[in-house]
Amino acid sequence: MFRVTKEIHFCYGHRLLNYSGKCRHLHGHNGRAVITLESPELCPLGMVVDFTEIKRILGRWIDDTLDHRMLLHRDDPILPEFRKQGEPFVVMDVNPTAESIAKMIYDYAVSHGLPVTEVTMWETNSSFATYRRS
Repeated sequence: MFRVTKEIHFCYGHRLLNYSGKCRHLHGHNGRAVITLESPELCPLGMVVDFTEIKRILGRWIDDTLDHRMLLHRDDPILPEFRKQGEPFVVMDVNPTAESIAKMIYDYAVSHGLPVTEVTMWETNSSFATYRRS
């Protein structure tokens, strides 16, 4: 089995609803998505997937969709104010945890035909969550 990994950095903000810790407040992170792809065979050029292709598909989507955006639960009471102010945000059906962001990136990669096996989402330099194919 061959494996390649691409790391993509981005900034985002969030808060967690119904949470009693500090993350209940609006705050931001310098996040890092580490995307791993696998294949039993290489393409004719000798690659699992060209790193440039991974960046084109996932890097562009992360830049356009997640970077410098607030990731908020669909029930977050601040959403009307963000809409009123024209602030960029992403609405999620679940709390925007590192786990759910990793799954969101994984699902997007799969939907675009990438042989992704796992996505690790680093929320800080010492905390990360991983979503992987079972």
